[in-house]
Amino acid sequence: MHRSRLILSALLLFVLSHLPVHAQALIGVALDDFSYTDTSGEPTNQTAAHERRLAAFMAALRRDIGEAGRYRLVPSAQDGAAFKIIGGIQKTSTLVQWAKVAVIDVSAKQLVMDKLYSFRGDSDEAWERAEIFLSREIMAALGTQAPVALAVFDFELEDVTAASAGASAASDASHLAEVTGGVREALGQSGHYRIVDVGEAAAKAGALRDCGGCEAVIAQKLGADQSLIGVVRRVSRTEYTIGFQLRDARTGMVLARGDSGLRLGADYSWKRGAVRLVQERLIESLQATDARK
Repeated sequence: MHRSRLILSALLLFVLSHLPVHAQALIGVALDDFSYTDTSGEPTNQTAAHERRLAAFMAALRRDIGEAGRYRLVPSAQDGAAFKIIGGIQKTSTLVQWAKVAVIDVSAKQLVMDKLYSFRGDSDEAWERAEIFLSREIMAALGTQAPVALAVFDFELEDVTAASAGASAASDASHLAEVTGGVREALGQSGHYRIVDVGEAAAKAGALRDCGGCEAVIAQKLGADQSLIGVVRRVSRTEYTIGFQLRDARTGMVLARGDSGLRLGADYSWKRGAVRLVQERLIESLQATDARK
């Protein structure tokens, strides 16, 4: 009897592992028809040809995703979609077209892909080549690992001017809040990070820039994978620098850092400078790494 049960269990496992794709649990994907715009200014009306090619493009894209073995196409997010794909194609000249594609993680409400591609030609063959390439890019994005949980702590002000006016404290706090908000937004929209709410967790730690990496410990307690702190250094009323430091929350190891160098601008320009620094030194570096994979 025991031997029979073992044989039955083995047979059941074999059958389950060889079930057809439609019988397995698949990831729901909603794929909207791409928009199309022709701004090439060509004299010939190609509306009918473009409608036909776009329809064939979308049919092929749906076929490729559906036959990948991991996904099932659903009408919308309300029908169980884990991801939503949107996009558009624009023809700008006789030989150049652009395709903008975004993949949205529905539950996290975050972009896992947001890219602009160009392809040459406006023939059936050119559209087919573009579809093959884009379907690979989209399916790679659908298989992207979950975003890194990142605790972005409030940026701090280091005022080294000779006359630190207490009367400007409220204004400084407001501009620092804008800096922190802008950096969190840029990192969250990059698709690489899920921003963790830090709340008042760092309030008792004092100046995080001087705590020897204690922000990583705080971040780990918040459930984050990494921590980021930043400093705005006021050199004069019209000069400032910005720096940030990214750490692994578990080990405390510094993963990345950046410094803007001396910049010109009043306090209202801090946000722009901080977002640009993080974009150039962190986000673009991660995007370049992804492109090489």
